[in-house]
Amino acid sequence: MVARNISKNTILAVNLSIADNFLKRFIGLMFTKELPQGDGLHIIPCNSIHMCFMSFPLDVIFLNENMEIVSIIEGIRPWKVSKIVSKANSVLELPAGTIAKTSSTVGDKIILSNQ
Repeated sequence: MVARNISKNTILAVNLSIADNFLKRFIGLMFTKELPQGDGLHIIPCNSIHMCFMSFPLDVIFLNENMEIVSIIEGIRPWKVSKIVSKANSVLELPAGTIAKTSSTVGDKIILSNQ
């Protein structure tokens, strides 16, 4: 799956995995050794994340039901917990630096596609 920021005409991830059931959402990226540039995880439904058992920082994008960015966390560190984002319906977890590299901001529209 590919994640694109169509507001900025940038690509967030070219190898996006989907966590859309209890087990996949629970495990997420825990115990993963690294998240290469271009990879990511879309967690749905989701309105907050934790970084327990993580060993690297992430960029996190909170999306509403219309796939618009409603909140952003750049470089959240291991063992931290995000606030609950009440407007969020899903979350993109991306390699640290992705938000800055793509100039993604609150209000941008994201699309997911198979290519």
